[in-house]
Amino acid sequence: MRTTVTLDRDLEQILRETAVRTRKPFKKVLNETLRSALESKLRPDKTEPFVVQAKPMGLRTGLDPAGFNQLSDDLEAEAHLETTRHLLSQRS
Repeated sequence: MRTTVTLDRDLEQILRETAVRTRKPFKKVLNETLRSALESKLRPDKTEPFVVQAKPMGLRTGLDPAGFNQLSDDLEAEAHLETTRHLLSQRS
């Protein structure tokens, strides 16, 4: 089918360069590009969703993994207080 289409200059340049580089006719490059772009828009995404593979942590009964962050915070706070006390005692 023959039709008239007005292309932006930069787009025409890209298509012409692609035609020269691939040694294909301009018409074929234009059709392949349009077809590819339209099919990718219409085609559902074929990538599968990421699934987390859960594994047991091997914790002893009674240990709450949610409490590990609190433990880390407490240890960091104690280390900071110890450093601060040491620096203050050096000033005296």
